[in-house]
Amino acid sequence: MSNIPYPRPDALEALAAQLNARADLGITDVVVAHGEVTALATAGQLPALATWLRDEPGLMFKVLVDVCGVDWPERLRRFDVVYHFLSVRHNLRLRLKVETDEETPVPSLVAVYPTANWFEREAWDLYGIFFSDHPDLRRILTDYGFEGHPLRKDFPLTGYVELRYDDEQKRVVYEPVKLTQEFRRFDFLSPWEGAKYILPGDEKATGGKA
Repeated sequence: MSNIPYPRPDALEALAAQLNARADLGITDVVVAHGEVTALATAGQLPALATWLRDEPGLMFKVLVDVCGVDWPERLRRFDVVYHFLSVRHNLRLRLKVETDEETPVPSLVAVYPTANWFEREAWDLYGIFFSDHPDLRRILTDYGFEGHPLRKDFPLTGYVELRYDDEQKRVVYEPVKLTQEFRRFDFLSPWEGAKYILPGDEKATGGKA
């Protein structure tokens, strides 16, 4: 069990008040719930906002713990970019969310938090979220020739291509995904009742007499 005390409710409310006062840095809403503070912001002022969070004496969020993406495909701006900050000095954590779409870039925070480098590359690789002014925005988890972004909700579970070692060519080759068995759609009315017709393979149970 951790000996570090949780922030008192008054500390969370004070943090929320500080954030609410900085609409000039793009903060649009602040929510305190379940012992956590979540702020919503626009992307345009993100580097300035992050610099203020890091350097403000009453905040001192010196650690960028994580940057991740969330996909809401039915929404016009389908992606949330979620930042998690830690203030060791004040024992505070902050979740910051920014919305964007498939074409609108989000300013990179690498210049403010160098640890954002790999986090942003991961969000680009898996979601296709573009970060402007990133020094080296390329794939980090998938192969360089990978097609698409595999954590998007509309990405097929089988992917688009598969790779295998070709013994004749003596190298790894890419091929379109080929399913070994077609998808079978059963029309059972109940999991405890069978279909009203003979399914392929059932004749084996009757000695060939269907």
